Formats: sequence, structure tokens, C-alpha cells
Amino acid sequence: MGVSIAASAFFPGSPAPAPVAPKNALGERPDSLDVRGVAAKPGSSSGTLRAGKTRAHAAVPKMNGGKSTVADGEHETVPSSVPRTFYNQLPDWSMLLAAITTIFLAAEKQWTLLDWKPKRPDMLSETFGFGRIIHDGFMFRQNFSIRSYEIGADRTASIETLMNHLQETALNHVKTAGLLGDGFGSTPEMSKRDLFWVVSQMQAIVERYPCWGDTVEVDTWVGAHGKNGMRRDWHLRDSMTGHTILKATSKWVMMNKLTRKLARIPDEVRTEIEPYFFERTAIVDEDNRKLPKFPEDQSATAAKYMRTGLTPRWADLDINQHVNNVKYIGWILESAPISILENHELASIVLDYKRECGRDSVLQSHTTVHTDCSSESGETTLHCEHLLSLESGPTIVKARTMWRPKGTKAQETVASSSL
Repeated sequence: MGVSIAASAFFPGSPAPAPVAPKNALGERPDSLDVRGVAAKPGSSSGTLRAGKTRAHAAVPKMNGGKSTVADGEHETVPSSVPRTFYNQLPDWSMLLAAITTIFLAAEKQWTLLDWKPKRPDMLSETFGFGRIIHDGFMFRQNFSIRSYEIGADRTASIETLMNHLQETALNHVKTAGLLGDGFGSTPEMSKRDLFWVVSQMQAIVERYPCWGDTVEVDTWVGAHGKNGMRRDWHLRDSMTGHTILKATSKWVMMNKLTRKLARIPDEVRTEIEPYFFERTAIVDEDNRKLPKFPEDQSATAAKYMRTGLTPRWADLDINQHVNNVKYIGWILESAPISILENHELASIVLDYKRECGRDSVLQSHTTVHTDCSSESGETTLHCEHLLSLESGPTIVKARTMWRPKGTKAQETVASSSL
């Protein structure tokens, strides 16, 4: 009996069978049963028959002029309530089913969000900044959003921020092309020979500085430089307007990780990288003027500034165990007078790297300011020469910078992003 009741609770479509009435002495069952399945008394058989007829008449509606009506007097003979049974007291299964369906649909929606896939393969690359190969495999493109911690006091990105984006795209280019070995931008053949790239020269021209929230689009490519070097160029533009932000070019040579001396490019390495060479320059008129040694200019129009006691932090070292080349720019500007930084912005920079700098080095920064340059609009611009050296004497980096007054618009160029 307990099993039958439990089954009826979970399977309402299959009610438990009604109890079978016992047979009488002649082996026959009673002729009539009440609504609970109990045998009616013989004396009540006529009353039961009349009640059945009454219910039958009440169940048949009368047709009167096309309308269904039930005689008023016949309602009095219908029982006032349905007998209370176990089945009638069960919950409303339709409500329970609706609740289960709602929970299932909500869970399915959440799973769909977690298991989201982009409609196009390049959507994931563009959204999360992984970049992609373009222009028949010769160029790499990557987008960057300027973060709040990358802007300075004038609410624009710093030159160090832009230079870090250049370095990031260069490394991601090597990685995406499948040439990244066990090193910082080294190819597999370079890693076998303990070789890595070091920058020897760099030039950048800044037309404008992006602001917080702007998205910059960076294109980069590589080419041959002489018999034993490689060049890498970049072109930064505003991803919304297409206006040029920065153009840069650089020259790279190889260094041995163990001896810390420059090395020639092996034929195996040249075979790896030559298929990606693209003969195109970002800066047409490069500044190839030789940077002077210090001190050399004693004219009245030059002012000299110096900052000493500069030391690398642990965070300034890269995977090759020397100071990252972008850090040198910050040290160069350490000796620039604050009046220049407050009233001018860097328009261009040329860097000539002479030797690497380790974590135990102590450096000094020299800046010579020239004010004998004038722009086409008649505003005075600044030309500075810089020297970063060890306090013991050897030169680390020489540089030249050009500065324009803040608020001066550089000649904007619009470049197509469909190269």
C-alpha cells in the first residue's frame, strides 16, 4: 500500500486502483458501491438509484433558444463538495513544472555566456589586443587602449608609454609569426647560439599624444640593415580617425648572452628572418646628424643641467639581465629643466645606444638646452642634447630631442589602416 501511494504521488496520470469489494456468501460482489468504494447497504439501493438519476439529469443541460441552461431545482440535488481523496490533495504539477523550466533556462543562459565564442576569428584578437598579421604576412598590427596609469600630469600618454607599445608589438610580431624561441624576442636558432637582439639606434617623431581612453593602432615590420643588422619600423595612428600619432624606426644588432659582445648574424638565423623582410621606411627623412660629445658647446645660447646618482631598480631589468632600453629615456629626461616639461612637449627624439647598463651601475644624466630654433609660426622651440653615462665615465646613451610649445598642433597626417 505504501508503494502504491508513493507511486501515485510522482505519477499522477496513473492513479491507484480502487479497492475491490469482497464477495458475498454466493461468491458475488455487491451490485452498488458508494463513492468511496464501500458496499452500499441493501436498504439504500433505491435511494442510491434515485441519486444517480438526479445526477444524470443535472449533468445534461437543457437547450433553450440556443443557450445552455440548467434547471434551478436540479442544483439542489447535486452534492455540495467533491470527496477528499489523496490524489485531490496533491500540489499543482503545472506550477512545479514551470518553476523547473525557468531554472533550467536561466542556467542555460549563464552557461552560454561563459562558453561565448566570437563570430569571427579576428574579433578575439582585436578585442583583447593580441594583434594579427596583415599585408600578406609582412606587417603586424595591434591595438592598445590608453589606461589611466599611462598618462601624465598633462592628461596625455607619456613618451615612455608609447615606446613601451612599440616594444610590445615587436615581441608579439615575433611570437605571432612563430619565430619566438627561448628568449626575449630571440628566434629558435638564436636561442641555440645564446644570441639576442639589442637596439643600437632609434628615432621617433611624435605628431600628437593620445589621451586616456583613446585607442591607438600600431603597425610594425622589419627589414634588412646592412650586412649584419636589422631594422624595425612602427606607425602609430588613432584607430578612430586614422590620424598619425607617432612614426619610429630603429636599428638592431646581435649580442652574445654569455660573452656580452656583439656577434654576426648566423646564416641559419638569416634564413629564419629574411622571409619577413619588408623594404619600407616609416620615416623618410631620418636624422643622421652625429651627436656631439660632452662638453662641447660653450655658446651663450646653451644651458647645461645635470642629474647624478641614478641607479637601476630590480624592476628596470628585462629578461636579458640588463636595463630595458625604454628606461633610458626616463633617465635622459631626469636632467631636463622642469620649465621645459611644464611648457613644452617632446616632438622628436633620436637615441644612440653605446653600451648596456646592469643593475649595479650608477649613472649621471646631462642635458644641454638650445633656444636658437624657431618654428614656422614664429614660436620658439627647443633643441636639447643629452648624455647618459656611468659615473665612472663610459657613455651609455647619447640623444637629441626637439620640443614644441604645448598647444601647438603638429602637421597631422592621415594614413590608411588598410595597408
